[in-house]
Amino acid sequence: MSESGWPTADVSVRPAVAGDEHAVAAIQLAAWRAVHAGTLGAAALDLLDTARIVERWREAITAPPGPGYHVLVALDGPRLVGLASLAPVPAAPDADDQAPGGVILALEVLPEVQRGGHGSRLLAAAVDTLRADGADQVITWVLDGDEARVRFLAGSGLGPDGAVRELAAGPGPDGDDLVVRERRWGAQI
Repeated sequence: MSESGWPTADVSVRPAVAGDEHAVAAIQLAAWRAVHAGTLGAAALDLLDTARIVERWREAITAPPGPGYHVLVALDGPRLVGLASLAPVPAAPDADDQAPGGVILALEVLPEVQRGGHGSRLLAAAVDTLRADGADQVITWVLDGDEARVRFLAGSGLGPDGAVRELAAGPGPDGDDLVVRERRWGAQI
């Protein structure tokens, strides 16, 4: 409680630092299992190489591939509860006056603390970071069937632009090769 008697918020967003990679990987895996098990199949998610995911996050946090790559984390007190990963999208070569955009590669919050404002804080910090890097737009991709993310993004001012991509996702629940579809969402920032 503050001196005024009001509760004080102990939530924040900060850049990820070395040592965060284990928590970041755990957040990503927990979120994926909660949201995508129906689409990808629990068995496929169980096959993910946790050690490799931790190593990839360590690299992203400590040795990003270049300017404009960022990993942000949301905290609830001292506990990491969410993540956002950002990358630059360069302007088209023939667009002299167009500023580059940015892409949110990942935005995940632990299932048990969702709807607590962490995703909104992460998205706001991501947009602020992209703006500071000179971006004039933000895009992200949404897996078909992720209706909670669709509602979150729509409520945050992003919208689908009609672009669709299909990705091979390995063996599906029935053993056949699974192809998933993602739709691109974005906004001017």
